[in-house]
Formats: sequence, C-alpha cells, structure tokens
Amino acid sequence: MNIKGFSFSAIESGIRYANRLDLGLIVSDTPCVTAGVFTTNQVKAAPVVLDKERLKAGRAQAILVNSGCANACTGEKGMEAARLTSAMLAAKLNIPEAMIQLASTGVIGEQLNLAAFEKGIPGLAESLNADNFELVAKAIMTTDTVRKIASTTVTIGKKEIKIMGMAKGAGMIMPNMATMLAFVVTDARINYPELHKSLVKGVERTFNRITVDGDTSTNDMVLVMANGAAENPWIDGDSEADRQTFQNALELVLKDLALQIVADGEGATKTITIRVCGAKEEDQAEQIARTVATSSLVKTAFFGEDANWGRILAAMGRSGVKFSPDHVDIAFGDVLIVKNGLAVGKDAEAAASKVLKEKEITVTIDLYDGKACAEVLTCDFSLDYVKINADYRS
Repeated sequence: MNIKGFSFSAIESGIRYANRLDLGLIVSDTPCVTAGVFTTNQVKAAPVVLDKERLKAGRAQAILVNSGCANACTGEKGMEAARLTSAMLAAKLNIPEAMIQLASTGVIGEQLNLAAFEKGIPGLAESLNADNFELVAKAIMTTDTVRKIASTTVTIGKKEIKIMGMAKGAGMIMPNMATMLAFVVTDARINYPELHKSLVKGVERTFNRITVDGDTSTNDMVLVMANGAAENPWIDGDSEADRQTFQNALELVLKDLALQIVADGEGATKTITIRVCGAKEEDQAEQIARTVATSSLVKTAFFGEDANWGRILAAMGRSGVKFSPDHVDIAFGDVLIVKNGLAVGKDAEAAASKVLKEKEITVTIDLYDGKACAEVLTCDFSLDYVKINADYRS
C-alpha cells in the first residue's frame, strides 16, 4: 500500500521488548492539513497534551509513534521526554518541532526509554519508504493479534483521491473515544474546517460506537493528514457536496478499522452488533445499545452461547432511558426470542442459542416508541481476556 507524497518506516528500537517493531514514522513530503480527535479521559498522556496544543494550527508533517510505553501518568518528566523525542526527529527531518505529532501506546506509569529513541530515530528516518505503510501498522500493535489497515478511493472533481488508514486496539475499548490509535493519510486537497468536520462526524459513527471492555484509555487519538497531492478542486466551505463525498469515503475507512478492532478484542471469539430501534431519539437508542454492549453479564453470556435475554432487559433498564418493558421485542439474528417483554418459548430460545454459536451476531431490540435507531459494536468476554490483562505488565 502506498500513497503519493507520503513515506513510512518502522524499526525495532528496544523500547520495552527485544526483536519487536516498536517505533514507527509517517512523513509527508510537504506540510499537511491535519485534524485530530483525542481521548475524553481526564487523565491524558503526554503525547495527547502536546498534540492537542500543536494541532490548534491545523498543520502537521510527521507522526512519530511508539509501542511498549504509553508515557501516561509520567508528570513533567514525561512531558519533557515527549518534547525531547520530538526535537530529535525534527532535527533529523529538518522540519519544525511543531509539525510533529506524537503518539504512544503501552504500559501506563512508566517513563519513556529515551535511549531507545536516541538510538532508533536516525535509522527510522533513513529507512523511510513509500511502501512501508504496513510495517508501521505492525509497530503500533500491543495486545493486538493482527495489524489493522484499510483503504479506499473516491473521485472528486475528476481527480482520484486515496485514503489509507491504520489502527491499533484490542483492549480498553470504550466510547468516547474508543481506546485506540488510528492514523489516516490522504492525498485530498481539503481545508482544515472541512477535514475536521468530516473526521468528527466519521468518528462519531464508527470508533465511538464500539466497545470491548468499557475502559477508556489515556492515549486515544485519531489523526488525519491531507497533503493535497491529488490536486482535486479544493474542498472548502463552498463545496459541501464534495465534502460529504469525502466524509463518506473517510467513514468507510474508519468503520473498517473499527470493525477490525472489535473483531480483535482481547480474547474475543465473537463480534456482536447491538441494534436498538423504535426509540424516540437516536441518542436514546445509542444509550441503550451502549449499556447492553458494555454489560459484563451480557458479554459473558455471549461467550457461553447462552441466550440469556433477561440480562439484556436488565441492562436496558439501567441505561437511564425511559421505555416500556411490556412493548420490547428482542431477536438474536432472525430468531425472535422476546415479544412484548415476554419469552417466546423454549423452542425460540434453543434456536437463539444456535445463533450464538456464530462468529458474527446481531441482536435487534425494538422499543416500539419511535422511529430512531442506533448500533453499537461489541464482542464477548472470554477466559482469555482475563488472562491477557492479568499479566499484561509481565
């Protein structure tokens, strides 16, 4: 995978583990219009704090990302380390420090291994290549079992625009934002307000609609860099139709990445879509869907392939949204298991249990109280989730 005007590199620098890609770099030949969306956690990692300040200008030219250490809860020493790594790279690339975005993922509370950066950055910069996109996607993995990449093309003003994205995330996944790093590059020519608007709307319908375990990280971010190399007519305030076309394409990439994150949830064996319809307002449907999707009891029932619909109704009841339990229908796949708040019968429950043996499942909840619908994507809780997170720092 490659895209005009961008180059990539990844190396083994020994930040935490030996013989593992852990330092990645994305560089544009020219400064890019850049937009970002960041974690809503009150505890924010040093890179997040620094990036948000720099992105007030809406421009960036490089992203330096490391795995193995989150550089979160590290105080002023962590902030200074972030600035130092930025300065090292800026000097090597001969660009202003303010044009560098930083991202870190890994263990919280440990100081950054600056020696690994000092040793690794020269080789990282020297190995930049247009064909190394997938290597960076591998370098940002932590408990991920597979790299996550997606791409699409769209035509605007008779010019073909390419959008490529990568993400990492398998645990601590919960809106808003879902816990993850995601980096998107595009050769579109687009102004900052339109790029930021497209990103925010896209994230709302993708990364903010997934959950693995209900935890929100300190390091979440989605960055989009647009270098304009496609030379399409400018997407600006006077071209809403083109902006919408771009947003739709961007959202396709973001949704693809979001689905890959849920499918790779730590220890996950199933991907589940919780779809709530018949609500008065979309935000009410989303709130109910989120509550069901994050319920540990519901998620363990999915793992056990137990059609325990009572856990779903109980989760709905504590969602904070008013609805009539006597009007609720629940279906697992195409099997209606609850009608007007009551069990359909043992045969339906047996059929629903068979649905739960599938790898991809849709649970549809109808409130019969309006026309609004919303979906949240989740996965099951398995024994492996506990094992993975019990010894994460070992």
